Amino acid sequence: MARSAAKAKTTRKAADRSGDAAPLVDDDLLLEFYRRMLLVRRFEEKVGQMYGMGLIGGFCHLYIGQEAVVVGMDSAIRDDDAVITSYRCHGHALIRGVEPKAVMAELTGRAGGISQGKGGSMHIFDLEHGFYGGHGIVAAQVPLGAGIAFAQKYKETDNITLTFFGEGAANQGQVYEAFNMASLWKLPVVFVIENNQYAMGTSIARAKAGTELCHRGEAFGIPGIQVDGMDVEKVYAGTQEAVAHARSGEGPILVEMQTYRYRGHSMSDPAKYRTKDEVQKMRAEHDPIDHLRATITARGAADDDQLKQIDKDVKGSVAEAAEFAQTSPEPDLAELTSDIYGDTAGG
Repeated sequence: MARSAAKAKTTRKAADRSGDAAPLVDDDLLLEFYRRMLLVRRFEEKVGQMYGMGLIGGFCHLYIGQEAVVVGMDSAIRDDDAVITSYRCHGHALIRGVEPKAVMAELTGRAGGISQGKGGSMHIFDLEHGFYGGHGIVAAQVPLGAGIAFAQKYKETDNITLTFFGEGAANQGQVYEAFNMASLWKLPVVFVIENNQYAMGTSIARAKAGTELCHRGEAFGIPGIQVDGMDVEKVYAGTQEAVAHARSGEGPILVEMQTYRYRGHSMSDPAKYRTKDEVQKMRAEHDPIDHLRATITARGAADDDQLKQIDKDVKGSVAEAAEFAQTSPEPDLAELTSDIYGDTAGG
């Protein structure tokens, strides 16, 4: 997947978000946002269908509703930067550049998967694209992300690391240990809280002493910003500011992306802890793709036929990935014992 188009030049500074200002991004980048967000949405919808058909097993966490976060943030970093996240990782892998076929085959446990079918939904990993994985242990990726940033600083590069975690993980102790070390050593890490309002089945209001999570790093001298994670342009602008801070040597920064997931915590979650009206209201008033489509149309960046063609192309790509995932061979039984221990022969 080509990612260069997503690095198009902005038409004004990200910090300037006044209502009458010029558009944040040019038309080409708006359309690239749209294509990439649709890729995540259509891919995850297909995953949900295949899971229901029994073609995907195990744990599976969908990203539907949160597409603006990963697309806007990835578009503001470089190909040689690093990304690490939690088990809700399909969208992150796709937007980093991992082929849809390789992601879908991983979900179905096939040899053509990015981890040869051994990782499944929660453990997609691809160093070639700077993607250090989805991680199944809640908040475990946060100190790992700080460690990647430590390596970047130790090697005297100007790279940064985006470390994603959820608002539920924000209560874990290892998060604050990582904050402390990252601040002490001024590590080039952007800590990203994807606040989708529910930690499994518990609303943020019931589990957090203070719901503005952008302030969680202040005790460690880490500045924080809060961003509307349902608006990809605002995500892009906020990320540019955060990345500039981290890349300049000023140390870590915390970004709270306020977003929303439409599906349950995982495919096994009936999501009875919230009303259908709540979800429908979010879809009707704040859907990130609908909002972007309206913006594109209003600015004359594309007409309905062009947008329909983009959707058709994306659906075709996802259909190909699904077909590949179902026809790719299963791993050989000999693979059960591979990739477990390092090869010490001759060592």
